[in-house]
Amino acid sequence: MTFLEIGIKSEILKAIAELGFLKPMPIQKTVIPIILNKDTDIIALAQTGTGKTAAFGLPVLQKLELEENHIQALILSPTRELCIQIADDLMNYSKYIDNLNIVPVYGGASMETQIRALRRGTHIVVATPGRLNDLLNRRVLSLKKIKYLVLDEADEMLNMGFAESIESIINELPESRCTMLFSATMPREISAIAQKYMNKPVEITIGTKNSGAENIKHVCYTVQAKDKYDTLIRIADYYPNIYGIVFCRTKKETQEIANKLIYDGYNAEALHGDLSQPQRDAVMNKFRNKNINLLIATDVAARGIDVDDLTHVINFTMPEDPDTYNHRSGRTGRAGKAGISIIITNLKEKNIIKLIEKKIGRDFIRESVPNGREICEKQLFHLIEKIEHIEVDHSEIEPYLPIIYKKLGWLDKEDLIKRLVSVEFNSFLDYYKDAPDLNVSEHSDVRRKSSRNHNDNAFTELYINLGRIDGIYPSGLIEFLNRSNKGMKFKLGKIEIAKSFSVFGIESDLADQMIHNMHGMKLEGRRIVVKLNDSKSNKPTKEKDKKKYKPRNKKGLI
Repeated sequence: MTFLEIGIKSEILKAIAELGFLKPMPIQKTVIPIILNKDTDIIALAQTGTGKTAAFGLPVLQKLELEENHIQALILSPTRELCIQIADDLMNYSKYIDNLNIVPVYGGASMETQIRALRRGTHIVVATPGRLNDLLNRRVLSLKKIKYLVLDEADEMLNMGFAESIESIINELPESRCTMLFSATMPREISAIAQKYMNKPVEITIGTKNSGAENIKHVCYTVQAKDKYDTLIRIADYYPNIYGIVFCRTKKETQEIANKLIYDGYNAEALHGDLSQPQRDAVMNKFRNKNINLLIATDVAARGIDVDDLTHVINFTMPEDPDTYNHRSGRTGRAGKAGISIIITNLKEKNIIKLIEKKIGRDFIRESVPNGREICEKQLFHLIEKIEHIEVDHSEIEPYLPIIYKKLGWLDKEDLIKRLVSVEFNSFLDYYKDAPDLNVSEHSDVRRKSSRNHNDNAFTELYINLGRIDGIYPSGLIEFLNRSNKGMKFKLGKIEIAKSFSVFGIESDLADQMIHNMHGMKLEGRRIVVKLNDSKSNKPTKEKDKKKYKPRNKKGLI
């Protein structure tokens, strides 16, 4: 089915063809014919990025009576950014429609400029509720002849506390209007508005009601709370072309994480409520232009952000409720493209994960935090791909080639390639050489308890001949002990990892049973030794055995 087949007229077809609109998306295919053929109220539930603006924008533009120089359509959106985006989209769709006027009104901009634009006459007003109410109170405009009301991102507007403003605006509209409500979710407040202000609305659901988009991969990494930032860095390094939003809960945390990332050499900026409007605009312009590839934001600051091509959404801190997660994840995987939504969680948040899974109708994919080798491999091939596809400006480099050939001519091809790659790559190799395993088993919270919570006398120290040279770190040792002692319930005390061995505490009355269970066990052909740690020499020492793992400044890396 094409846009022509669903009834879009030639002037609009020409404009959207230039924008790359080939075939209508599911919500457009369903909603557009309804609006074109009948003035009826509509409730459309679909995730952000599924083409909702065109779904209501194209038919509304087509049904306007341009000879009537008054406001015929009102579109309400939750934020300044989304308001501007909708107005820009409508202007692009109507490029070849003469004498059509669209005015966006929103806070943070000159009210006088907006008033002058409204007084010149307009057919469509795109507005945020707060600014529109200010204008209504000043009697700058009249909504008495509105034919079409669109509530876009209705659930977001209610979450932001605009319920009273919306009701005040609706009371200014004629009852004969057609009301269209677009939302990602259907909370009780939306149902209440629909019941009170809509007339037998047609309800359309694209996908499953209140669920996430099908083309988004939902991933969960379980780590210790103290390792969340290191996990974030590894994700950023593992995906060299990452372009995404990192969500934090508070303004303070948002700024702190952004500062750390900037210090470590990542292209990141913070977006939160303490920024002035010019600062916010500057950050968003850099993000839209991809001058920064990680935007660290609070939920409130990110509402209404309309940016295409996001590869990732990362939940650095857990959302307050499943609906919030739905909105966060819906920032990626837009317009049918694939996206990845990641939660960095700890063991205490397992129940929240289950609630989110129930809400989105899918299970998270539990993945291991990438290790150093995996990250270095990804970065290496990313570098090779950059070298392979780089455009060479021959005219600029030509004068320097004789000196370059003279300097490097003694190197054969293989040696030259190795050296070229190493210039960029050595710092990554050095940083991740001894990077620890950050993963925590979801089952280890039952069995692993810190010795701080128990009397040390109730634990006996055992020695095991596995250490860092075997790739063993605390979480890995816990997993190994659990696998090797199936059916045995135990609590662990203090764990110390040395180069070639480890020492761990276990409840004293279970020590002999564990030694017995693991007697004669082999790992990759090697005999595992577990015994009482009765030798003072079997103690990891800070001077000899404690491996230093320092955070690095990534500036100058790939």
